[in-house]
Amino acid sequence: MVVVDAIVETISKVVTYNTSAIGIGIPSIVDVEKGIVYDVMNIPAWKEVPIKSLLEEKLNLPVFVNNDANCFAIGEKIYGEGKDFQHFVGVTLGTGLGAGIIQNGRLLKDANCGSGEFCIVPYLNSDYEHYCSGMYFQKRGHSGQEFYEKAKEGDPSSLKVFNDFGFHIGQLVKLVMATVDPQMIVFGGSVAKTFPFFKDAMRMAITDFPYSKSANKLEIRISEKDDHAIYGAAALCR
Repeated sequence: MVVVDAIVETISKVVTYNTSAIGIGIPSIVDVEKGIVYDVMNIPAWKEVPIKSLLEEKLNLPVFVNNDANCFAIGEKIYGEGKDFQHFVGVTLGTGLGAGIIQNGRLLKDANCGSGEFCIVPYLNSDYEHYCSGMYFQKRGHSGQEFYEKAKEGDPSSLKVFNDFGFHIGQLVKLVMATVDPQMIVFGGSVAKTFPFFKDAMRMAITDFPYSKSANKLEIRISEKDDHAIYGAAALCR
């Protein structure tokens, strides 16, 4: 498989004599025990791929696999904003939308590693991923980075794009609150860096949440580093 060979080639460049195991985060549902990934949206041919066994055979090292947003949540729990929280959700805002759920201080373990897939929940004329990720900006003619640069210059149309984006993120936050009632949500990913431009609209959108106690107590934070998902994947090997 071409993709597997490319992964092996990339990993081989960083493996050293004292590498004891490899942790991988993949944007899909995962059979964590068997290391099989299913229905990887960005790789349509990957309907059911035993990535763990394939990589172990080629690399001669133990391989541990989980969803990439779960790895982000694990990384935040161990190294980042989640250190002091027992119940939180790590939400990745990037080219797509993902989420990992920490409950009682541990990653939520479910039947198919599918908890947190808020991206596929229907919303307006599509789903949350199309309104709460980089896709939202691309559909409006520019990348999130380009809108961000213009917003920093005070461009009114770009500021409005972020205001509208914040409204949609607020709807996502309410969905998360209604689902798992966390103490905190931490945003990561490239789009999270634009938080100053959408936070007010997001907060305003949350004010009509029926359970005011949950809304008032909820903390929303931004990941301080770009590599906590990588640290979380490495932590799978512990």
